[in-house]
Amino acid sequence: MTVVIPMRNEAGCIASCIESIRANALPAGVTIEVLVLDGDSTDDSAAMVANLAKRDPRIRLLPNPDRLQAAAFNRGLAVARGQYLMRMDAHSWYEPDYIAECLRLLEHTGAGNVGGVQRAEGTSWLTCAIAAAVSSRFAAGDAQYRNATKPAFTDTVYLGAWRTATLRELGGMRADWAVNEDYEMNVRLRAAGGTVYLSPTIRSTYRVRSSLAKLARQYARYGFWKVRTLLEHPGSLRWRQLVAPAFVVSLVLTPWLVSRFGAWGATHLALYAMANVSASVVVARRSRVALLPALPVVFLIIHCSWGAGFLAGVAWWPFRRD
Repeated sequence: MTVVIPMRNEAGCIASCIESIRANALPAGVTIEVLVLDGDSTDDSAAMVANLAKRDPRIRLLPNPDRLQAAAFNRGLAVARGQYLMRMDAHSWYEPDYIAECLRLLEHTGAGNVGGVQRAEGTSWLTCAIAAAVSSRFAAGDAQYRNATKPAFTDTVYLGAWRTATLRELGGMRADWAVNEDYEMNVRLRAAGGTVYLSPTIRSTYRVRSSLAKLARQYARYGFWKVRTLLEHPGSLRWRQLVAPAFVVSLVLTPWLVSRFGAWGATHLALYAMANVSASVVVARRSRVALLPALPVVFLIIHCSWGAGFLAGVAWWPFRRD
């Protein structure tokens, strides 16, 4: 089987990622190759992988001059020698049964793609707050890959494992998709009659962005590229994808609403503040109470960034489609 890892400037994570993969207990008869696609890293990432490859011939460092994750995935798919292919994130590390569980569920369920829940983790007070927030329903809505506790067929999963033949029939990821490329491919998989299966028994840990600015950029890009996916696949629309843009619109309209209706025109702000604080209290009680001061700010940044990115996409993509 083949593991594909897109990488760019991941010196802080790539070694622990690969070591966790090497520590996986493989099913009998299964061999593994680990393809790390480097997108012109300017840190020590490539050198670190090259050193690991010298000690373990199963690891190969390959170039990805296009830098995009979709391009890395497709380059890995083109040279993959395994019957199965798993997309793994350099920002994550994996439980010792991760690979075996993916392979077991691919065969047991007959699904075209299987994956697990994105278990987020931080390393500081702020990043722990970010990790707690992104895993909550107030931020993720009904996105099962963020917080599912039971296995189910769903629309998408974190990362993924496929039969290599399935991916080649699909044509891999869209190379012109910079973000949301995995979701877009899952839409095509389901349209072709395949299914996507999520199981919390497929366990990995994801390290979140290290600052509020990076979190804002991440979610703005998510929202922006989601519009392109929806234009290409309108049937993939989910209610959760419209909530944040509607909230941002309400913020923009607030001055007019207040001038027109007085204090009643700010009712939506009061309702959001109440919902935000309530969700923050619930999340803090489930994780760490000390995170409570940061959580309302993190939630606000997630909602505003995703919503603003989505609205920017609405203004951009309908006029830029090829």
